[in-house]
Order: sequence, then C-alpha cells, then structure tokens
Amino acid sequence: QVQLVESGGGLVQAGGSLRLSCAASGRTFSSAAMGWFRQAPGKEREFVAAIRWSGGSTYYADSVKGRFTISRDNAKNTVYLQMNSLKPEDTAVYYCAAGLQFLMRVITAIDYDYWGQGTQVTVSS
Repeated sequence: QVQLVESGGGLVQAGGSLRLSCAASGRTFSSAAMGWFRQAPGKEREFVAAIRWSGGSTYYADSVKGRFTISRDNAKNTVYLQMNSLKPEDTAVYYCAAGLQFLMRVITAIDYDYWGQGTQVTVSS
C-alpha cells in the first residue's frame, strides 16, 4: 500500500505561483512513477505532469509545459509541482498519483495504482 497526501493548494491571482507537495508513505520503494492530474468541474481528469523515480525523467502536458515543474525529493518521499504563471484555466482539483509498474504509461490515469485525496487550486482573473 502507498498513501499519498497532497498539500499546497489555494487561491491565487492570475500570473501567480503555487507549489503543491505530495508526501508518500508505505511501500514507496515499489513506485515506478509519480504523477499529477487535475480535474475541473464538469471535465474529465487530465494529465498534468509525471516523474519516474528511477532516472528522474519528467513529462508534461502541453498546456503546462514551460510553466509547471515537477520534481522529487527521494529522501523525503515527496514529489512537488511548482506552478508558475498560473491562468484561470488552471483552476481544478489537483491529484497526486503513484504507479507501480515499470512500463506504465505515465500520462495515463488508469495506469496509476494509488491516488491522493486532491487539493483545490483556484486561479482568479
């Protein structure tokens, strides 16, 4: 089992920044990748960013590339999502997820095995 706890969401004006954190506990050594997804009201959950524990390769959705940065702290079993130049369309509940399979598709939600409870990010115009 892997437990994930997100934090760092909140209300920010357009152009501002937030940093989300995802603290993992439990069988974290078995995780292959960590990802961030988001879901806005009335929309499907969408991929935001992901990072592989081994090697640290990162992946981003086109909509956030150049504005968001995913990183990890292995010692703390924590993954971060630094969000800069935020836009109103970034408003959503952001979820952290952990995947166990080495060959998982990191941009695909169904390939993840564990999910956090989500944290709300609201960007005002």
